[in-house]
Amino acid sequence: ADLAILMEPTDGVVEGGCQGTMRFTLDVAGQAAHSARSWKGRNAIHRLLPILQILSDWQQHDPHVLVEGLRFREGLNATMLQAGVAGNVIAPSAKIQINYRFAPDKTAAQARTAMEELFADWPMTVLDLSSPARPGLDQPLATSFVAAVGSQPGPKYGWTDVARFSELGIPALNFGSGDPMYAHKDDECCRLASLDETLAALVTWLDQDDVIKLAGEGGRP
Repeated sequence: ADLAILMEPTDGVVEGGCQGTMRFTLDVAGQAAHSARSWKGRNAIHRLLPILQILSDWQQHDPHVLVEGLRFREGLNATMLQAGVAGNVIAPSAKIQINYRFAPDKTAAQARTAMEELFADWPMTVLDLSSPARPGLDQPLATSFVAAVGSQPGPKYGWTDVARFSELGIPALNFGSGDPMYAHKDDECCRLASLDETLAALVTWLDQDDVIKLAGEGGRP
């Protein structure tokens, strides 16, 4: 393929590349005891504090990374906790799940190494790890598409299948209907008018003679 357009929700704006994502758990050991004699045990929930402090401290640094002219924002957050066996028992163990969203200035391997170093004091289990994708908006067909849409491109916050195409050496970008700011919310929706706007942009681009030429001999893309 000459170009892949992933119709992710971008509210009609071209979004280049995508973040990589890594989900992992850290295990914290404690020792069970009756809560009336808590000093006889070690509370694993309380021992999560150093991890939470690392996460809190991380939020204080500038999470923005400039890649090919687009400002990606990284994220490192606790998303799930598992701990406790009963209301009157000191927790003998705790497990915290963390999600790292990293910019495409680094590889998946580099992101994993960074997390292993940051949380070196705890056993880590990696649940999934997906590579990011650089924007690649300087490729001829991508450049013509950005020009046809007519808006300033931005970075894709989140992982999308542009990463899969990037690994295959195929230029790819995100462009579709729907505001991504509503994603995973109770009021997630898509303006009906945005469907027409997206269609109009695609038709405008495909009708350009230079697009047909860039796509190669033998007809329309």
